[in-house]
Amino acid sequence: MSVNKLELTPKECTNSLSATEDALYVLGGRWTIRVMIAVLGGHTRFNDLQRSLNSISAKVLSNELKKLEANHLIERKVFAEHIPVLVEYVPTDYSQSLKDIITALAEWGKTHKKKITYNE
Repeated sequence: MSVNKLELTPKECTNSLSATEDALYVLGGRWTIRVMIAVLGGHTRFNDLQRSLNSISAKVLSNELKKLEANHLIERKVFAEHIPVLVEYVPTDYSQSLKDIITALAEWGKTHKKKITYNE
């Protein structure tokens, strides 16, 4: 199936809907992509992530990090030799597969904002 294809067979439509639902299940939360962008951007400590995301609560951030870890997009690393214990959240190799998606969303967002703001 081509992304630019305007018509889909019923089977292609069903498969596309199913795959999109799977992706949205993982990435569709209000904060999920934002947290992933922050982690990919080098923010690895909980408080650093929370500061970079402004109004996210600690509970919501904790839940998002657990969800991203369960989906193999980040890894939680605990350094027990530090006092207090140091915990970092680092992107996995698999998370690199999101970079093109995030870039495309950001570009679309810029274009859309111009369209709405300036009615181009």
